[in-house]
Amino acid sequence: MSRATTKTDLVIAANEQFDKMWKLIELMSDEQQNATFGSEMAAAGKEAHWDRDKNLRDVLVHLYEWHQLLLNWINSNRNGESKPFIPEPYNWKTYQAMNVEFWGKHQNTSLTDAKKMLKESHKDVIALIEAFSNDELFAKKTFDWTGTSPLGAYCVSATSSHYDWAMKKLKKHKKALVGK
Repeated sequence: MSRATTKTDLVIAANEQFDKMWKLIELMSDEQQNATFGSEMAAAGKEAHWDRDKNLRDVLVHLYEWHQLLLNWINSNRNGESKPFIPEPYNWKTYQAMNVEFWGKHQNTSLTDAKKMLKESHKDVIALIEAFSNDELFAKKTFDWTGTSPLGAYCVSATSSHYDWAMKKLKKHKKALVGK
């Protein structure tokens, strides 16, 4: 799938990837949805998330928290409160520690709640995207607070690209369970 470069493509890709991810989840049995990821998941890659996320809930709350980053960042900056996308004390070099903090924050969140939270935050993100024009989303340097990247690039990362990341993890989890 190519990366969206227009508002229409962004909304379509975000919704299509979200729906694909949700269909994948719905095809999993309750047992698969509630299962702890096997040890092979921790060894699946070098990135920290392979070891961090232990179950479906962890993946869903990760997506939810990145939606919150996007929503809070856009809304704050639109209201004149200058904020970076990655909140202090984190930055793009240390955001892995932020992700671990998100993980810890949700260890008592139920899978049911994680699903509800993510569905709602996805709707909120799409509604916010819809409030911008194509140029506001994809013309460079439209907003000083987006730096050298267009706003739409952040939206792609927090939606369709992130949903694709989640599906890869869930497919690997499902395949590992079938292999046992």
